[in-house]
Amino acid sequence: MVRAPCCEKMGLKKGPWTREEDQILIDYINQHGHCNWRSLPKHAGLLRCGKSCRLRWMNYLRPDIKRGNFSKEEEETSYKFACNIRK
Repeated sequence: MVRAPCCEKMGLKKGPWTREEDQILIDYINQHGHCNWRSLPKHAGLLRCGKSCRLRWMNYLRPDIKRGNFSKEEEETSYKFACNIRK
């Protein structure tokens, strides 16, 4: 299997996302879902690669992402989890 060319060779945009690109991605996913990340940018009208779109959605734009400080309970849970890993 041949590897697809990287973003720069395809003329795709790299670097920081604009608010307009974010909104295009959000609107497209809300309307059509995200079953195929490789074809999503073309169908949504974005000059980005599928990996970039996927990472942007998963790490920044998903509506269920919790932002802000951890609650005391969440801190205790993560501390207990970290201690169990070390044992």
